[in-house]
Amino acid sequence: MALAVTFEPYRPVVLLHAFPLNRTMWSPQVETLEAAGFSPLAPDLPGFGESRAVRAQSLDGFAAAVLETLDRYGIRRAAFVGLSMGGYVLFRIWERAPERVLALVLADTRAEPDAPEARERRLLQASQVEAQGPAAIADGFVQGALGATTHRARAGVTLRVRDLVLGAPREGVVQALHALAGRPDSRPLLPGIRVPTLILVGDEDTLTPPDASRAMAAAIPGSVLKVLPGAGHLANLEDPGAFNGALLDFLGTVRWH
Repeated sequence: MALAVTFEPYRPVVLLHAFPLNRTMWSPQVETLEAAGFSPLAPDLPGFGESRAVRAQSLDGFAAAVLETLDRYGIRRAAFVGLSMGGYVLFRIWERAPERVLALVLADTRAEPDAPEARERRLLQASQVEAQGPAAIADGFVQGALGATTHRARAGVTLRVRDLVLGAPREGVVQALHALAGRPDSRPLLPGIRVPTLILVGDEDTLTPPDASRAMAAAIPGSVLKVLPGAGHLANLEDPGAFNGALLDFLGTVRWH
């Protein structure tokens, strides 16, 4: 797994990216976290970015790869931030190794598994990407992932996200679609989460809408919900100022020792 920054394990914050992007989606957060004295670690999940080796056929495999990276850097515990697919991976990390989790930020994600029709749609997309490459899903992803405000007023974000999708490795996208389609129901885990938890969601997110975040907030004891106006599913890119402000406020409340 490639790292986004030179890493020093002081107040480590692990950032897990969305499908089908890569670690560079966290650039606005890495810069802000470093400036605030945190140590951001933004790995490419297996099959994406510079992590070209396709070696995880399930979200459990993704979680194992992240934990291996922490072991490599001697990180016993960290705060974790996961957006969309990154949030799904966080649930698997929590199930496998809750002792490694100091705090959780669940951004634009959900605990429910795919409904049958959504699962079939992902498997169809996997076949299309296998045949045609990521271009087969690029336009549809950009349209659905970004909020109305971004489509109207943030052309640079739209272009960047489209470029990230088009640059994704074909095998990695296919693998991830199968992993996402087969992900388990994480709702049973929520009442047992006993670490500080922030839930962030764009109010224009139609893929994992605010109601899904409200349901998670109701189920996770002591969690905090923050809805970000004018942002869609990729809230960290669509309004990095609001996202970073909420993230820093939350991390400032975490006990690091």
